[in-house]
Amino acid sequence: MAKVIPFKGLRYNPEKFRDLDAVTAPPYDIITPEQQQELYNKDEHNIIRLDYGMDFESDDETNNKYTRSAAFLKNWIEEQILVYEDAPAFYIYEQMFSLVDEETPSHSLKGIISLVQLEEFSKKIIMPHSETLNQPKRDRMGLMKATASNMSPIYSLYMDPDQAIADIISECSDSDPDFSFTTQDKVIQNIWVIKDPATLNVISKKFENKQLFIADGHHRYETALNYRRERHLADGTETGTQPYDYTMMMLASMDDSGLFLFPTHRLIRGVKNFSEQMIISMLTDHFNASKIYITEGEYADIIMTKLENTIDEKRLAFYTGEDYYYTLDIKDVHVMDDLIEGKSDAYKHLDVTILHKLILEKYFDIDENRESDRDRLVFTKDADEAVNGVRDGEFQCSFLMNATKISEIKDISLANEKMPQKSTYFWPKLVTGIVIYKFD
Repeated sequence: MAKVIPFKGLRYNPEKFRDLDAVTAPPYDIITPEQQQELYNKDEHNIIRLDYGMDFESDDETNNKYTRSAAFLKNWIEEQILVYEDAPAFYIYEQMFSLVDEETPSHSLKGIISLVQLEEFSKKIIMPHSETLNQPKRDRMGLMKATASNMSPIYSLYMDPDQAIADIISECSDSDPDFSFTTQDKVIQNIWVIKDPATLNVISKKFENKQLFIADGHHRYETALNYRRERHLADGTETGTQPYDYTMMMLASMDDSGLFLFPTHRLIRGVKNFSEQMIISMLTDHFNASKIYITEGEYADIIMTKLENTIDEKRLAFYTGEDYYYTLDIKDVHVMDDLIEGKSDAYKHLDVTILHKLILEKYFDIDENRESDRDRLVFTKDADEAVNGVRDGEFQCSFLMNATKISEIKDISLANEKMPQKSTYFWPKLVTGIVIYKFD
């Protein structure tokens, strides 16, 4: 089903760059303006100049972040800052990390960076799970048109119950990596470059009966689809015949023990006549609300421990800045069946669906898709931020929640549905700058 092939990647010249931490970056969509400036200052050849360039007041149609990115890319190739692989390759990519502050990494995730043939979602070969927004797609389209490149791999998952692909990955990476570096978040990044034609062929064949589930990178995938349509129309070529019929992906197994999802918490502000007591009284229509006092310890850690110990309940935490918080356990999850029509149980029973439909929209009049509500609803993966933002008075309250499960992503995708915005946060994030796919 999925067509997965090797390619001649464009990557930093190993003779000139020994430590790739200086020139790589996090994904563009999690970089703050402060981090963007730090990456600019870190090294004159940092990938930030290609993938997420700065805007300037003097920008116009002929001189802007996209044209500058194209110029940097052209110059860096001419100067051999970036060099092409001498033969088609798969790139085995390992991230070694810890979930707590430990000296030695305790977890490892391995996947394969490859090219994957673009397919419309209707074919159910490439499966999305998340809604997208127009502005990020416009941004990525501007970059793709200017550079004719994929700067970073889309993160996708596949099912490998018999570990057939995992065994090949393990065999191909049983020696020292071809290059390795450690990012500032203490994640070790190991890469093996696989060029043996027989091995490449075996790996490609193993994916022929696979569906791929997009984990991270929905905006980039949809942009690649749109770019492909425009190019074929302009070039008069047939689908499946051109390099831009493919996009770069990092493929990891759903069964990999190193696969971690973090929750994305919600902070609320701008609610008129905000009243904790009134909100709790309204929420008790559908939730069992328990008020829990915090006598000592870190508030965020205490709240998240309570949530993570949930087994079968659909439980959220509601915090208003005091020395206590509320757990909200839905009384009957089937209330969602009447609230949402035409969706699967998998979608209706998601924690994020319950929060948005049964609480934020109903009692706070907040709709994540409404432009005017964008400033009232703020997302964070950091539980401390979800607590301290309220304690500091910037926000009126916050909702903390458990992470979405991998099985829920699969069920939503197979039902041909998409989750609400910010339903998933995969960690560690893939590093941008390990390899580039230039298709022109």
